[in-house]
Amino acid sequence: MDATPKAVQSEVKANVQAILNAPDLDTARVLLTKTLEAFAKKAPRAMEILEKGFDDVTAILELPEKYRKRLRTTNSLERLNEEIRRRERVIRIFPNRDSANRLIGALLLEIDNKWAGGRRYLDMAEYHEYRSCRPKPGSNIFYL
Repeated sequence: MDATPKAVQSEVKANVQAILNAPDLDTARVLLTKTLEAFAKKAPRAMEILEKGFDDVTAILELPEKYRKRLRTTNSLERLNEEIRRRERVIRIFPNRDSANRLIGALLLEIDNKWAGGRRYLDMAEYHEYRSCRPKPGSNIFYL
């Protein structure tokens, strides 16, 4: 949005959100083409950035819709970093690097145990079933 002129920012933002919320990759490509055509003259730099980053931001559309919201954000990583900082603040000064690594390792093990035994953040069995039913791009071979 920083590369977009103020006069068209709201319109461009609405179009970009439509692309990101598209139900599938084909729809996202159609919306991208329309957006690029509509704003090529008004916001050329922004359209160049949008076109270059399209494949990166729409990679999430290859996943089942159930997983998209959780995986397209960095909320889980931010929460993990916050928890590490919270525990680190208690100790304040580590005697050496190994002691810091032990604290972080213990925290990661604790979180892993919680995820393995508790409520699942993502049910990977369902994801693997989804992948096995989809052909590889450009072939008739299915993912295993």
